[in-house]
Amino acid sequence: MHTVATIDRLVDLVDPAANVILNMSPAEALARVASGDPAQVREIDGQFALVHKQGRIVRMARSIGRPLRYFIAKRAEGPCLITAERIDEIHRFLQSEGLDGQFHPSYSRMVPAHYLTEVALVGCPDPNPTYTRFFAPQRNRLPADPAAIGAAYIGALAQELDRWLDRIDKQSPIGVMFSGGIDSGAVFLTLYHRLLSRGENLGRLKAFTLSVDGRGEDAAQARQFLEALDLGLFLETIEVPADQLDVRATIRVIEDYKPLDVQSAAAGLALCQGIRARYPDWKYLIDGDGGDENLKDYPIEENPELTIRSVLNNTMLYQEGWGVGAIKHSLTYTGGQSRGHVRTSAPARALGFEGFSPFALPNVIEVAEGIPFIELTDWKHDRLYALKGEIVRLGVESVTGLTMPTFPKRRFQHGAVERATFDTQFAGTPLEYRKIFLEQYTA
Repeated sequence: MHTVATIDRLVDLVDPAANVILNMSPAEALARVASGDPAQVREIDGQFALVHKQGRIVRMARSIGRPLRYFIAKRAEGPCLITAERIDEIHRFLQSEGLDGQFHPSYSRMVPAHYLTEVALVGCPDPNPTYTRFFAPQRNRLPADPAAIGAAYIGALAQELDRWLDRIDKQSPIGVMFSGGIDSGAVFLTLYHRLLSRGENLGRLKAFTLSVDGRGEDAAQARQFLEALDLGLFLETIEVPADQLDVRATIRVIEDYKPLDVQSAAAGLALCQGIRARYPDWKYLIDGDGGDENLKDYPIEENPELTIRSVLNNTMLYQEGWGVGAIKHSLTYTGGQSRGHVRTSAPARALGFEGFSPFALPNVIEVAEGIPFIELTDWKHDRLYALKGEIVRLGVESVTGLTMPTFPKRRFQHGAVERATFDTQFAGTPLEYRKIFLEQYTA
């Protein structure tokens, strides 16, 4: 007969100061997680990773904007549950306790975004966690009218930006990670409009664009975008040498090895390093990450696992992957942007910035999931890819009165780097990237 031990020790290494909670106090947000009621957890607006222990139950919840991991260690006196933002934080704690012999990075678990995760009666044997969805947006609820959709979508973005501006210091500078693409463009223009409407200092705003070796197409695109609106004075190009695109350093920072995420994060890390070198005290960075996921704007043809029917028929597929009930669900990494958002959040955090990704907030995703994609696209790839630009452009004009330039889609890492340099810097295979990741724990 097994003897089952309860959790007698919770070590919570998650930094509560890194939460960006927009509509309540941290204590109120934690109380909603403690309740175990998904409806109460859904009321939390912002980027958060929250952990609460009550008796034998540990409850954890997070949004896309912050990772949250946990690990159960066995001790003679009873088990210990460790929660942290990062795998290496868990590893260092186990080393300090002489328990690192139990560690492997694949043994850590990630709390999936948008689920209340409960761990109970942890011991020997360990039961599986239970998941209760707290964010379940209603699909196809909006009219098949791109103008109305755009107004609702960018309206939700503006509301979240207002809540964020209410929260931060009124004099602190704000940097937008800016390529001149649709998502960073919408964030910049909406933020500019909100600052202007609120009578706040526009001089605190900058659009930071990365240029590697003085090349890449984003720098010219960003300039063209802003100058078309007579806003060129806000642009600041950060130039870095190609050797600053450091794959090994990037993999250590994001603790992942998926090539597209490594490439994006390497560019993001270089941009953050450049900003930090120029502005030692800069704090706030805001980005457009999540916009592609919301408007389902990824080339389906590049992923053999996807069809347009799977993309349009599955709720939040790009945000959550195949879901916690699917065979392909990974306990170590989860899926979709729930996994991949570290490409944006981890580089900023590693350089001491407080990042904010408003398109990844549930209130904005909820509007996007209400779009009747099937009715608007009739299952046509070209219509789907064109839809995002139309919706966002119309929405920005409705909310701000500004006519936003739109350019063809280009990934961040492709726009900041010349093609020959890109091929040289990112020559590794997925297997090689995975090996680099594991080496930091086996050396």
